[in-house]
Amino acid sequence: MTERKAGQPYAAGEILSFDRIKRAMAARVLDRIEDLWQGKQPISAEQISEVIGDEWQKVKEAVQSSPAAREAFRKYLERTVSEQIDKLVQQDKAELESLGVVEKGL
Repeated sequence: MTERKAGQPYAAGEILSFDRIKRAMAARVLDRIEDLWQGKQPISAEQISEVIGDEWQKVKEAVQSSPAAREAFRKYLERTVSEQIDKLVQQDKAELESLGVVEKGL
């Protein structure tokens, strides 16, 4: 018997790759649809799409708040800030050198 995870947040291991996301999300969507259906009339395509869309938002939120996402964003920021500082240094290098700034620190 499989553990029902429909209402639980995504674990870090479930959002490491697209393959894992797809498996985890499919299992949760199927569980939610089965809970909605409960032997009644067929579920409409709109209801299925709504459940999938809702679950996709949960996946995206889990990925965005993951430690891996924070680390990736930090690396992006470090690279972006460094590039912008390098441009400023190159732009004003001659002026700063004339004021005594040297290439390497002591």
